[in-house]
Amino acid sequence: MPKPSSRHRAAPTLQQQLPELREGQSVELLQELHILTREGKLNQDTRRKLKQVYHLVQFIEPLLQQVLDERGDVTLADHGAGKSYLGFILYDLFFKAKATGWVYGVEARSELVEKSVALAQRLGFQRMKFLATTVQQAMDHPDLPPQIDVVTALHACDTATDDAIAFGLARQARFMVLVPCCQAEVASVMRQHKALNLSRTPLAELWRHPLHTREFGSQITNVLRCLQLEAQGYEVTVTELVGWEHSMKNELIVARRRPSPQAALQARAGERLRALLDECGLQPLAGRFSA
Repeated sequence: MPKPSSRHRAAPTLQQQLPELREGQSVELLQELHILTREGKLNQDTRRKLKQVYHLVQFIEPLLQQVLDERGDVTLADHGAGKSYLGFILYDLFFKAKATGWVYGVEARSELVEKSVALAQRLGFQRMKFLATTVQQAMDHPDLPPQIDVVTALHACDTATDDAIAFGLARQARFMVLVPCCQAEVASVMRQHKALNLSRTPLAELWRHPLHTREFGSQITNVLRCLQLEAQGYEVTVTELVGWEHSMKNELIVARRRPSPQAALQARAGERLRALLDECGLQPLAGRFSA
């Protein structure tokens, strides 16, 4: 029997053309976020961005489901939300199909918040709320609920990640999922006290050269964050978000609040944190990384 001619074959669906898309995902959303073009195409940059967000979503979805199963509701606060790529895609892939659960986007730039509010309304994402505020101001913002289960910060620059951690600690968040970016504050303090530290300890050779100061400053910042979280009763895992060929800001920190206090573990982490601050000459930052 002759095969049907090519002109009679069904045109491939967008899902078939773009295997990166997940089942049921809103094409309109991806176009509004400029991840897909109006013609439904992905370029190299947007494919890379989509892969990063998808990978992060894979870490977050099980955490959301765990909270939802345990208490019948779940709230997520995304700090330094920017255009809210992460919040929108999480809502589309997870929250949209649920009867409950809220996503809160916290972003200081009011023009981005206004665009996110308008997009959520167009898409019917009714359980998304966006706040034009800093993370510090979000601590006691009246439009945020007292209980936040999951705190996220994707590429929140410099100290914004620390502010997100402080927010999560204040709200006793069950989980924190962080991808830090542009850690400059610690490197700045290291530069200020470099000569003194070089005379005091050979470890200062790790940040004697400017390039090493920047790289080691970034590394030690995340180490201090992990110790701070452990000292506050969280179990911490650190891994790569995606391959290094996709992003140099690639460290993923996932913190889970332990259901019962582990006093000895918390005390040890606090001691290590303070010792590391002293050893690296970072005493001026003791308040930011307080245990």
